[in-house]
Amino acid sequence: MRIGLWIDEEGLRIDQVGAAAKAAEDNGIDRIWFSQRTGWDALTLVAGAAAYTSTIGFAVGVVPVYPRHPIALAAQALSVQALTGNRLLLGVGSSHPLIIEGMHGLSMERPADYMREYVEALAGLLTGEPSDYQGRRITARGQLAIAGAEAPQVIVAALGPRMLELAGELTAGTTTSWAGPELIESYIRPTIDKAAAGRPRPEVMAAATVAVTDDPDATRSWIRARFGMAGEMPSYRAVMDRGGVAGPEDTAVLGDEATVAREIERFAAAGATEFILCPVGTPAEQERTIRFAHDYARQST
Repeated sequence: MRIGLWIDEEGLRIDQVGAAAKAAEDNGIDRIWFSQRTGWDALTLVAGAAAYTSTIGFAVGVVPVYPRHPIALAAQALSVQALTGNRLLLGVGSSHPLIIEGMHGLSMERPADYMREYVEALAGLLTGEPSDYQGRRITARGQLAIAGAEAPQVIVAALGPRMLELAGELTAGTTTSWAGPELIESYIRPTIDKAAAGRPRPEVMAAATVAVTDDPDATRSWIRARFGMAGEMPSYRAVMDRGGVAGPEDTAVLGDEATVAREIERFAAAGATEFILCPVGTPAEQERTIRFAHDYARQST
């Protein structure tokens, strides 16, 4: 199982992000993950941070599809590939009504159907070959030619059954949020594997909030205060209900170094192909968690 590390880019300059990525590379982390939020454009951040490194992979988890036409996203992703020596994993997702409808004013009607068309159109454009895609809601005609750029792997952020089926049928896999190892083993892995019958086994890249801490209860309170709203977003609420947890804090990996290491191994046993540590808690706890991630990655190589 690969080890990924999420970098919280909020408030950081590019040299600070680059230094964190370089430290991760030097210590054996397989891939750096960025989120698309309300600050840095995540794909632009990949291109900037990659300049401080030479071999480590980068991933965006995830680019919301509604605000970006497939032609625009394909052009940006291929540009990032050319600038980084083809080290990008492109994650796409439908996002949430609060963001897409509330902030952007765009309709999220039938999101799984829209995502299927989007991924079909995007896949053709990323090859660099002429595209003449015409779906019910998406048209994508044209050709993108960027020297040195290879088509990146594409994954779909999928938690519901229809999105998981789509990810298994059409992409390299999925990334999960707020899902523990039990849910990956009992629901996510079998659902996506069944959909991918006849194709290579899909990736399941499991992201979890992690804190190496001596006070797990206090860190749970920190997570509840920072990420509690996730429990009110329909897709996240559905996966938490399916997993039998009350909120994001109940999916966290918390404890001392040995405890966290054991929990990571549970994700591997459940079928995760990559574990993404998202450090949380006090600044001291986050620093301790990053040191642990570096040590764990070195020992795993």
